[in-house]
Amino acid sequence: HRYRQLLLAVQPGAISDLKLQVPFVCNVNGQKICTYYADFTYRTAAGELVVEDVKGMRTPVYRLKKKLVEAIHGIQIREV
Repeated sequence: HRYRQLLLAVQPGAISDLKLQVPFVCNVNGQKICTYYADFTYRTAAGELVVEDVKGMRTPVYRLKKKLVEAIHGIQIREV
């Protein structure tokens, strides 16, 4: 459902560069800890990168990965 909404936003130019299942690798002190896959990434008309995750249930592993990705990559994950 969310993908269809985003596709409709691409056509009039509200968003661009829509991607699915984008990997964010988390390395700490040169060691790979995990890879987080964002459901969607795209850019707003102003050029801002948006990272979205469609969540039904926030598991403990997801909450930990979200914090790690946000801290390492300096991004904010939007939960839809």
